[in-house]
Amino acid sequence: MFLKLILFNPFYLIPALIAVAVLFLRQINQYERGVMFTLGKFTGIKEPGWRIVVPIFQSLRKIDIRTKAVDVPDQEAITKDNIPVRINAVVYYRIMDASKSVLEVEDYYYATSQVAQTTMRNSVGERTLDELLQKRAEIAEQIKNRVDNLTDPWGIDVESVELKDVIIPEDLKRTISKEAEAEREKRAVIIKADGDRIAADNLAEAARKLNAVPGALHLRTLQAINDLSSDQSNTTVWMVPMEVLKALEGFRKSDN
Repeated sequence: MFLKLILFNPFYLIPALIAVAVLFLRQINQYERGVMFTLGKFTGIKEPGWRIVVPIFQSLRKIDIRTKAVDVPDQEAITKDNIPVRINAVVYYRIMDASKSVLEVEDYYYATSQVAQTTMRNSVGERTLDELLQKRAEIAEQIKNRVDNLTDPWGIDVESVELKDVIIPEDLKRTISKEAEAEREKRAVIIKADGDRIAADNLAEAARKLNAVPGALHLRTLQAINDLSSDQSNTTVWMVPMEVLKALEGFRKSDN
């Protein structure tokens, strides 16, 4: 009687269809995949769309296959040269096999985060502080490969790992700044010494050329005097070679 009432009365038919849809239909979005279980056994992957799920006998778990970001919290580690540091990172991954992410691991998000934390601490322990600061991209790629290998059985593909920050103690920062300052001073002294050596070599070469040409030194002296004579306020004292004085004295005697 109730069935006939539903079939021949449209007023009752629409609510009945809605009730059936709520009980038996499940919508899977484009960015999801459905893992179907029938009587507790895995029976396949459902693609996006409306899928029939028989209550009690079947269950459907939706898995988001979009790229996810795991923010790895600050991890304290000891570098290879026994320096304590804190490092944090972010891991980008996506699920490639929805069935493995459900069947092979209890909570893939938590498991991926834990694997990233332990791998990051181990990788930091294999590097010195200088390598950690200078080769961040290389270390991030190493962490990415290790995490990817460990999560492959769970159907997870790690796309990239980015090291966000490397935090070192304040007293160590001051020591590093002093070391950098001393290194800059050393380079400045070396550069100045190289400049002095080059200048001395050039002066020696110029002196050899002036000495090789007769009268060249006198011409250079006269040129210097001419340059200084442009300013009347300058008072200069010149050391004149003895041969010049003798020449001047001989010239004076010849005039007398």
